[in-house]
Amino acid sequence: MPALAQAPPVIRFGLTPVFLDNDAQILDQFRSYLRAATGAEVQFTQRRTYKEVVALLILGDIDVAWLCGYPLLQHANELETLAMPVWRGDTRYQSYLIVPADSVAGAIEDLRDGIHAYSDPDSNSGYLVTVSELLRLGQKPETFFSKTFFTFGHRNVTVAVARKLADSGSVDGYVWEALAKEEPELANQTRVIWTSEWFGFPPICVPRALASTPVIQRLRQALFAMQDHPSGRNVLQALHLEGFAPPAPGDFDSIALRIQLLSRRG
Repeated sequence: MPALAQAPPVIRFGLTPVFLDNDAQILDQFRSYLRAATGAEVQFTQRRTYKEVVALLILGDIDVAWLCGYPLLQHANELETLAMPVWRGDTRYQSYLIVPADSVAGAIEDLRDGIHAYSDPDSNSGYLVTVSELLRLGQKPETFFSKTFFTFGHRNVTVAVARKLADSGSVDGYVWEALAKEEPELANQTRVIWTSEWFGFPPICVPRALASTPVIQRLRQALFAMQDHPSGRNVLQALHLEGFAPPAPGDFDSIALRIQLLSRRG
């Protein structure tokens, strides 16, 4: 009997609202590029929170995910960085504090007793930075704001502040800058009053047990080569990125320092 053709491998790729709104057209283009570059079928799995995606990774229900440095460090024994996105010539980004455009607030201290919108409890820019900064200033995050809530998406934080459902919000600077280009009518209803130090950009992560497998190595090379292929460049342009680069030592040291601030709270 003739040999049966072997089915192509499958890469199960997890996503959260880390970049814009997970536009279906962008994901279709991303899938097509990765399929051509790796010879594998690509299945995107979208979840609302980092916690859900990390659980899928650790349980083996997905193979790779676009995460954030904070959950990566929380699970450093199980996960490692596969590739770092390049934005504005670097693999770093900042956290922003935003307010409505007509707000009189000009500093973090001016946000006291207001309503604050966070992104995700496991987000560096959308939660950890603000909480740890308040601790650094000698404030209690639980009582500094009159009320806080999670929107589970950086665009959602921007919407909440623009519509004045919140007096301030914690957002990923990359996402806010991308919104300023894609949806200026939304971003222009908000204003940045504070920017953090630089952090390692939200990375593409894999379980350590899978990192050296052939299909994941092909995925790594496909990400590094995206800027060299027209279809890859189209995806990068849609994501407002310039490419992907290998991780480097110290990429997430500034996030680790923020985690230490949080762990020392009384």
